[in-house]
Amino acid sequence: MTRIRITAAGLDFVAETQPDAPRTCAAFLRLLPYRQKLIHVRWSGEGCWVPLGDFRLEVDGTPVGFENHTQHPSRGDILFYPGGYSETEIIWAYGSCSFASKMGALAGNHFLTVVQGQENLRALGTKVLWEGAQDVLFELAD
Repeated sequence: MTRIRITAAGLDFVAETQPDAPRTCAAFLRLLPYRQKLIHVRWSGEGCWVPLGDFRLEVDGTPVGFENHTQHPSRGDILFYPGGYSETEIIWAYGSCSFASKMGALAGNHFLTVVQGQENLRALGTKVLWEGAQDVLFELAD
């Protein structure tokens, strides 16, 4: 497992890659350091997301499909949705979350799990909810 440092809304987290999503992890690691904006989910409950539009995560020129996918991430789980019924996105559960869109239930690849900083997940979600979009940076941990 590879450790990823995540800085979001001024808070620090460490996550580990999930071995059951090898293609998603391999493709995502190639993007690091990866900067985006994190916003609060619309349909999924207590989560934040990075909307990615038509972006395709690829390994050797082949788009990443579904692997280790779930509709019900646990607190601290980070999913990648490869697109299809809704736009491509990353979703990060900070509490009770059931991944969905205006089209209905979705499932995303569980590829990262927060292993340090879980005590700050609620603060992250609250800040994103009440203060709007926040910067997020994913990078290899030392």
